[in-house]
Amino acid sequence: SEGTTRMYTILSKVHSDHTVYPSAGVLFVHVLEREYFKGEFPPYPKPGEMNNDPITFNTNLMGYPDRPGWLRYIQRTPYSDGVLYGSPTIDSVGRPSVIEITAYNRRTFETARHNLIINIMAAEDFPLPYQAEFFIKNMNVEEMLASEVLGDFLGAVKNVWQPEKLNAINITSALDRGGRVPLPINNMKEGVYVMVGADATFSSCLREVENPQNQLRCSQEMEPVITCDKKFRTQFQIDWCKISLVDKTQHVSTYQEVVRGEGILPDGGEYKPPSESLKSRDYYSDFLITLAVPSAIALVLFLILAYIMCCRREGVEKRNMQTPDIQLVHHSAIQKSTKELREMSKNREIAWPLSTLPVFHPVTGEIVPPVHPDSYDNTSMPLMQTQQNLPHQTQIPQQQTEAFLLPSAFCGGQVFQS
Repeated sequence: SEGTTRMYTILSKVHSDHTVYPSAGVLFVHVLEREYFKGEFPPYPKPGEMNNDPITFNTNLMGYPDRPGWLRYIQRTPYSDGVLYGSPTIDSVGRPSVIEITAYNRRTFETARHNLIINIMAAEDFPLPYQAEFFIKNMNVEEMLASEVLGDFLGAVKNVWQPEKLNAINITSALDRGGRVPLPINNMKEGVYVMVGADATFSSCLREVENPQNQLRCSQEMEPVITCDKKFRTQFQIDWCKISLVDKTQHVSTYQEVVRGEGILPDGGEYKPPSESLKSRDYYSDFLITLAVPSAIALVLFLILAYIMCCRREGVEKRNMQTPDIQLVHHSAIQKSTKELREMSKNREIAWPLSTLPVFHPVTGEIVPPVHPDSYDNTSMPLMQTQQNLPHQTQIPQQQTEAFLLPSAFCGGQVFQS
């Protein structure tokens, strides 16, 4: 389209410089083609195979870790071309910028470097007085930077606007404006903002967005009614609620000229340096206060504790002399009994004590002889034998039925039955 300039940059050999001359206020696009950089790396695959190595690029201003503020870079995947784009500012006019372009081969880990010299030229019609920014929903920034797509969009805008001069000023991804990454469904796009400038006033079609009816529809999240939307709808889906129209001719500048001083501080009097005959400070008293006094107190406390723990101890003999004899005898008996119990617990083969066995038969009253330890297993013998284990056990006759029971007579707390 008229007024637009597209620059094709072809890099030459390794470490070679290439110079471009973009205009201030006009969109600058520089494509880093992978096909060209493939020639910088030797083809290691077998003959007949396609060499499609993943290649990424790193761009920075020479001597700095990043690019200039107006220059951006994007590469979607290692198998797609990289693009440098942006809108040069008027402040950079006359100052050449050297951009270092480093290509990385992710298969062979080899690198190749080129230098791109950007000389920004001043535009005679900068800035264009009428600027409009469109938001295209069905495009990504790298798709919009393609010459064919950008040319089609500028052609549609020129058909609607009818200016004599029309330039693409800037292109910005919606992600750089705070947009969210779209879901990976239905081939959704991130969206892109495209700003164009012209030398003619806005057409009636573009002014339709400012109508109260369309403003109301936009506030209700409805699409406004734009008559010229069909000229874009075939290829570009424009969100007319986000269009921005700026008229530079009616813009009142609020810039105030800054009066810079000479960089000299106000006079504060004559400088008086400190005297050369300074007395040295004595730190002996500070040493005594901070180190010697706490150390002396700690030493005294240590000596007192050592005297209490070592010199004030009472021996066993002194303790026994001060203890009553009856208490010592009682304590000796307890120790003797404890020792005897421990000795008995060690020997499990001795006979059970007679006190744990029954002395007489619970029914007949006969005297039961003590159980000899050799005839039974002592380890499994119960302390109290039940009636089933007792010898000469006499069975008690059980009552047959309640019909043969006679009335009982209670006499002196005893029960007699016939």
